[in-house]
Amino acid sequence: MSKKDMFGDEVSLKNTNDFASMFEKSMDGVGRKLSVGDTFTGEILSIGREEAFVSTSGTQDAMILRADLLDADKNLKFNVGDRIEVTVVKTKGGEIRVSRKGSKKSNPDLDSLEDAFDMEMPVEGRVTEVCNGGFRVSIQNKIAFCPVSQMDHKVGDHQSYVEKKFEFLITQFDPKGRNLVVSRRKVLDLQKVENEGEFLNKVKPGDIVDGSVTRMEKFGAFISLGGGVDGLCHISEIGWSRLQDPSEVLSLGQTVQVKVLDMNEKDGRLKISLSIKQAGGEGDPWLMVPQKYPLGSQHEGIIEKKEQYGLFVNIGPGVTGLLPRSKWRDHVDAAAFENKKKGDKIKIQVDEILFEQKKMSLGVAGSAEDQSWREHSINEKSAFSTNNNFGSLASFMKKN
Repeated sequence: MSKKDMFGDEVSLKNTNDFASMFEKSMDGVGRKLSVGDTFTGEILSIGREEAFVSTSGTQDAMILRADLLDADKNLKFNVGDRIEVTVVKTKGGEIRVSRKGSKKSNPDLDSLEDAFDMEMPVEGRVTEVCNGGFRVSIQNKIAFCPVSQMDHKVGDHQSYVEKKFEFLITQFDPKGRNLVVSRRKVLDLQKVENEGEFLNKVKPGDIVDGSVTRMEKFGAFISLGGGVDGLCHISEIGWSRLQDPSEVLSLGQTVQVKVLDMNEKDGRLKISLSIKQAGGEGDPWLMVPQKYPLGSQHEGIIEKKEQYGLFVNIGPGVTGLLPRSKWRDHVDAAAFENKKKGDKIKIQVDEILFEQKKMSLGVAGSAEDQSWREHSINEKSAFSTNNNFGSLASFMKKN
């Protein structure tokens, strides 16, 4: 039986059905995600010195070791274009590794340690015990040694690693399997580089992301952003108030929102600058200082720090001023001021605002000192400049 095609020629229905069947079979599995143990037939696309590549039903090709294409005499048994049946033995990090069906490598449990060493591919191992200088690790029924420095970036309790499974890279290989040395740290470093690449692709400066505090130093706090990616929040970017140490407002393990300020690679390392204070959305509280804390206004504040030359007093979120010792030295309650300590409440009045420098000079609340000269010295321009303040004062004194 036959029918006519679009050009009027007769074609066999049998051939048409065969073609449809072949097309359907060829499309079977297209787009399906491959897993370990899956078997499929692929075309050899290329053969290199160490490895070859085979087509899959998806857009990604699979890798097979050249050794798996040799016959018993170590001669190449296949050519580019040949179709072979293979089994998936490993899928990780976007890579698909296969082995010719029927070979011993088609069983992932029999993966060659030598292949893993040559290809720098991670292998799973179980830490069996702590030993002198490191750990013993069981990998495919072989015992390997992992130095302490290669287990993690910072190793704490050694016993906490025992009986746990991790991925390792083989750094030293003995064909007899008697002297295997492995490193987990190298795997962590590779994963970190991969995660940093993904982070760069999806996050840009200005974005707000979640993180957790992992370490604190005098100069700032290190924030983990997940996947081994971390950044530094400088102490000046932790809060709007001046801090002496990040521990004043942060604690280890604390979850925080941060704004990504900058990202750049230097010496092969990704450096990320973060800000906690800019992630809050409230904005710089100093922008409202002239309105909320005008000259001469009185407020109750909390002493943040006591120095020989005076007291640093916080009068509002992110706003701290200095109450100089000279302001209370001759005060009737001078002894009470001397006994003040960090955390105590104190009543003050605003004597001077240096807006651009984000500094404020405070006085004792209710002081009878004449502040009229300061009102003359503060105008739309000079209110925000130290030099202009002194210039206005000199002019005022000269006229009077």
